[in-house]
Amino acid sequence: MVAIENISTKQIWKLLEEIPDPELPALSIVDLGIVREVKMNYGVIEIIVTPTYSGCPAMDIIRMNIRLSLIEQGYRNIKITTVLSPAWTTAWMNEKAKQKLKEYGIAPPIAQSFEEKNIEIKCPLCNSANTKMISEFGSTACKALYQCNDCREPFDYFKCH
Repeated sequence: MVAIENISTKQIWKLLEEIPDPELPALSIVDLGIVREVKMNYGVIEIIVTPTYSGCPAMDIIRMNIRLSLIEQGYRNIKITTVLSPAWTTAWMNEKAKQKLKEYGIAPPIAQSFEEKNIEIKCPLCNSANTKMISEFGSTACKALYQCNDCREPFDYFKCH
């Protein structure tokens, strides 16, 4: 067990950066902005998380993975707090995360509002702007399904919210 006085929040953040999102394994939970804060309170490591949307089915797995990762490193006094307000937004994703999404084959969010009707979604595979929405709902609730008219490949677009 690691003595709490020997722990820095920087060490904890580094561990959290290694935990992949279960639905988007190319991204860490830190890349996505799910981890909001790391606190040290009277011998307890507290991790503050915000789900990408309320009711996100991956949150149980994310909390479990956080706990397991910290336990594997010898940390025992762990508290994971879920905070719903303010609501998570794609603005909390870092640029590295958006680039990783594109490399993974998912078009990253480009707008900052729910009104996305007239935005240009580029194909993450060939970079063409000649794309069309197939469905407002993709492989998960946070994605929409698109198709590229040039390379003809379907792809997910990570919706802004």
